[in-house]
Amino acid sequence: MAKPRTYPHVELTRVDQQHYRASNGETTVDFGQGEGLFTPVQLLMAALAGCSAIDVDVATSRHAEPTEFSAAVDATYLHGEPDNHLEDVTLTFNVHFNTDDEEGRRAQNMVDKLVKLSHDRDCTVARTLMRETPVEVVVK
Repeated sequence: MAKPRTYPHVELTRVDQQHYRASNGETTVDFGQGEGLFTPVQLLMAALAGCSAIDVDVATSRHAEPTEFSAAVDATYLHGEPDNHLEDVTLTFNVHFNTDDEEGRRAQNMVDKLVKLSHDRDCTVARTLMRETPVEVVVK
């Protein structure tokens, strides 16, 4: 059975027209619609990649530092009827280690299993996206 865990409160404030700032009390990220800003959908995609990247990085970097570590998310954005949403979401990892030594080979051999484990069980973002998670909206 899953144990409830409370995440830090995230607050959003308006910086300018279609420009917002999210804060968790320790750091901030600006986003919105406009040049130089991530859109909310791009932040969601970054969160998906970041969640699994952290899972993979924490486990593999105990053994070796990667020579290359990146992840990309691609999706089809459907706009309109019956609703706006993403389909065909693909998360692609490009993670490599120096396999000239035992620790590098060990880390490299872990990558596929860790990516799958993160997707299937550990990544909260992926697990939430794959569920029909209710979102309560309150207007004060």
